[in-house]
Amino acid sequence: MTALTGISGAVLNELKMGKPRTLELQSAHNVISIASLEAGPDTYLFLTNVDLEDLSPGDVGIIVRVLSVSVSMKRVVDYIHPVYYEERERLTARTQLRYCANSMVKTVRTGTICEPVTVEVVKAAHYRAI
Repeated sequence: MTALTGISGAVLNELKMGKPRTLELQSAHNVISIASLEAGPDTYLFLTNVDLEDLSPGDVGIIVRVLSVSVSMKRVVDYIHPVYYEERERLTARTQLRYCANSMVKTVRTGTICEPVTVEVVKAAHYRAI
């Protein structure tokens, strides 16, 4: 399953309430992970508040169903009169998600910089039982 890492604990808690929520992601590894997905009834993600560099077996998170995916470019303009003007573009991904279950990482697979992070997870009601 594809993983999104470094997600705020508050966002995870809000998703656990059961209502669909839309996340806008800007970190490169999470945008790459979202861009590799197509929304559908059998598309799931693993979300955790653990940073990508620290993700390892035993880390906890949640499984969510992907309801929609959108990747777009946003234009950002910084203007300080009269000397400084900078224009740049930022790739962002938006995804609408619905909570499914608590889970724990069993194995982690990270590929090259342009590949999504994937994890094997165990769906759990009680973490001590695993």
